[in-house]
Amino acid sequence: MKKVASLLILALSLLLAACGSESSGGSASEEKKITFGATAGPYSDMVTKAIQPILEEKGYEVELIEFSDYIQPNKALANGDIDANLFQHLIYMESFAKENDMELSELISVPTAPMGIYSNKFASMEDISEGATIAIPNDPTNAARAFLILEDAGLITISADADPLTVSEKDIDENVKNLKFEPIEAGQLPRAVESVDLSAVPGNFALAASMNLLDALVLENMPDQYRNRVVVNTKDLEAQFAKDIKEAVESAEFEAVIDEEFQGFGKPEWMLNR
Repeated sequence: MKKVASLLILALSLLLAACGSESSGGSASEEKKITFGATAGPYSDMVTKAIQPILEEKGYEVELIEFSDYIQPNKALANGDIDANLFQHLIYMESFAKENDMELSELISVPTAPMGIYSNKFASMEDISEGATIAIPNDPTNAARAFLILEDAGLITISADADPLTVSEKDIDENVKNLKFEPIEAGQLPRAVESVDLSAVPGNFALAASMNLLDALVLENMPDQYRNRVVVNTKDLEAQFAKDIKEAVESAEFEAVIDEEFQGFGKPEWMLNR
């Protein structure tokens, strides 16, 4: 009788062990799903066209959740509702994480739509006339980018003491053609092309308005900290899914899609220097 009881206990132990093994396998299977968050438009397209197919080849199921603002993608990431997001540059990520007490980290930078100077009046930067009006973003970060484009084009000179990330009109030492600056909300800059001489339009707003990046008189030489990033929770930086996302973005297949589908996007330094 004791022998039978022992055999029953052994059988039950093996059964429980088998159940535990199946449960562990199910968890590993669940880890083969990645939920990406991105703002609707070019960066959600970048996920579906350039990143998702490569991850699917690695055996992942990829779900995309689109957002219409710049607040919810980071909240969803911090809450664990998504695994990674793609919509923000480094400066925004660091500022948002600090203000909201989040532990977020960049995984890798990606090709990003640059700001451009657009005009329906002038055919080139050389044609810009004395006293022309240019609409610029009314937020400090994007305004600084606009002023740096104008400096690169030789239309203004900026004080050597100015911080490139916070350049404003007060930092202009010389305004070669006496340009007049009209700060407006960034989302209105595409329409401003119709009403002012020039408009400095961030790439994401240009694309949302169905503008062709290559129609710009000039595109910015974008500092790398303004390029968008794939962002994850800091605790997941060494997770296998994060490593696989990074490997996907670094692949030749990813760059081939960028060259074909995202013309005009500025590539990050790591992509140019490899």
